[in-house]
Amino acid sequence: MSTRTDSLRSDRLKSAIKAEEEVDEAERGRLARPIDLLFGTNLWILLILGVIVGFFGILNPSAFLSGINTRNITLDTAEIMLLVIGETFVLITAGVDLSVGSVLVFAAVIQAKVTIALAGTAQQVQFGEYPHQGLAIPVGIVAALAVAAGWGVLNGVLVAKLRIPPLIVTLGTMGMALGAANLLTGGVSVPNVPITLQTAIGAYDIWGWIPVPVAIAAVAVVVAILLLGRTRFGRYTYAVGSSAEASRRAGINVNLHLIKVYTLCGFLAGIAGVIDLSRFDTITPSTHALDNLNAIAAVAIGGTSLFGGIGSITGGVIGAFIPSVLQNGLVIENIEPYWQQVLVGGIIVAAVYVDQWRRRRNL
Repeated sequence: MSTRTDSLRSDRLKSAIKAEEEVDEAERGRLARPIDLLFGTNLWILLILGVIVGFFGILNPSAFLSGINTRNITLDTAEIMLLVIGETFVLITAGVDLSVGSVLVFAAVIQAKVTIALAGTAQQVQFGEYPHQGLAIPVGIVAALAVAAGWGVLNGVLVAKLRIPPLIVTLGTMGMALGAANLLTGGVSVPNVPITLQTAIGAYDIWGWIPVPVAIAAVAVVVAILLLGRTRFGRYTYAVGSSAEASRRAGINVNLHLIKVYTLCGFLAGIAGVIDLSRFDTITPSTHALDNLNAIAAVAIGGTSLFGGIGSITGGVIGAFIPSVLQNGLVIENIEPYWQQVLVGGIIVAAVYVDQWRRRRNL
């Protein structure tokens, strides 16, 4: 009996050592990949972005290259960039989140509703008076971030605990969040949001030249780079995406980590929702239909594998400008915006093909 017990313990020890070796191997691959991304993939992304900018710049330089239009592109990209950061973490774990656009809208609707309800009486709000906006605005922002993180928790629990495929889970929550937003608004824009929200955040420039939404996105990018590349959370993210089973045997609580990752993604979508409401002073549930597509396209273009285990924040950040520039250029040239769906969809297919080609080449 003692010999058999020792044998079982030996087998378990060997399995644990093997699991740790597999995680270490994934970690070594992760450390090598940023070098490849820095000198390879990112350079090509910048080249593609430069070609797109040059193309629209030649077609209509006075409009496309103007300071106002450049500012608009940067502001639009700031929102997408927050979604890209969250999507990067999710995709590295071999998951996907299709609900980010709907969560953005739902969070903005909640923020608008809470802010209006607390800012003053119905009569005061109707006449543009907001005596309690100093309290209403921050409470509305907190409410928006809380409900967005809640959608993320729901996604994470369904994926990790119930083992439902992420594609199905987030496709379902995408419809749920958007449907809930429509129920709250009747499918129309939310009126009477305090203009202070726009002047203090959406249209305010730090030091007279840095828009607040851009500053928020920049801080999020720096924090995400450090989180993914310099912390245990980042190492676990890569390990789970490389091999969830090996990560479990190495002692990582995979379920808890997946919940954290999806919660982070939802929280960042909530920040994007706050920025959107602050910029436009209203929110319509029918907007942001392409945000999930744009975010996934940007992450894929940036070199993050749709099969997990490989990715970087910097590549996704550069890739975030491509759908924004495309949309902006198409609008300026009076081309139907539906072409953006065609172009971005084609980019995703091409990015997946390149990813599979790279994987086959590295075998």
